[in-house]
Amino acid sequence: MKEELTRQSIQLFERKGFNSTSVQDIVDSLGVTKGTFYYYFTSKETLLMDIHLSYIDDLLSRQQKVLNSNASCGKQLAEIVEMLINDIQTQGSNVRVYFREMRHLSEENSRVIKDKRRLFHLTIEQIIKEGIEKKEFRENLKPKMTTFAILGVTNWSYEWFDPSGNISPKELATMYMDFILHGIDIGGMNDECE
Repeated sequence: MKEELTRQSIQLFERKGFNSTSVQDIVDSLGVTKGTFYYYFTSKETLLMDIHLSYIDDLLSRQQKVLNSNASCGKQLAEIVEMLINDIQTQGSNVRVYFREMRHLSEENSRVIKDKRRLFHLTIEQIIKEGIEKKEFRENLKPKMTTFAILGVTNWSYEWFDPSGNISPKELATMYMDFILHGIDIGGMNDECE
């Protein structure tokens, strides 16, 4: 029942937003009582925190598996980008709630999620630093800014990317990686753009 409550809540939060969804809406959609809801969650925010923790902990676990693969830095980065884009297909509603509704967490809960997000971010930054040291990536890259750019491009995709459209998640991830690793200029930055 906890999984059903969570699944239905994610659908409602995605469609109506966290603030516009009441506990009554959630239990009515499943035909259960409020007592059932409060047996599993002490509040609607506790449920939202559970949704956030579940997603970010799973993301960190999958990121760690990529790191443990001992693949090249470029391959690790590509796998992480593909993982993020693939989540839009496999966990679309969850991804949207994760990014859109964090602002409704208390300061204490928000800090916990932000710390975990920062760990995910810092791991990507470390991959880029290591790639520079191993001469896989350009030495003039700024790892922190490059990480922000990668996450900005991939994380925002949930707003517009339709996995059932003409481009698959794998194709979009490949396009992103080509852009990230090679840019769009034939010979690198030219004088006119500097």
